[in-house]
Amino acid sequence: MSNYAVVAAKIPKKVKDLMDALGIKPGPIIRRALEEEVKRVLLERLEMEAKNLSPKLMDISDEEIAELIREDRER
Repeated sequence: MSNYAVVAAKIPKKVKDLMDALGIKPGPIIRRALEEEVKRVLLERLEMEAKNLSPKLMDISDEEIAELIREDRER
């Protein structure tokens, strides 16, 4: 079983011809661009979740946070 999947993209023929003439291989460029976009979207979603949690966390006292950390460390 492979750890890879194939994706395809249509690009203008002029761009493809220029890539061929310049010896540019699309695979690494596409892979890097997709990885960066996935990372960007994941971070954006995490930031939104953190903003949504922030008001809820303000109701927790410092003592309660310390106690939760102690309990977690003991486990």
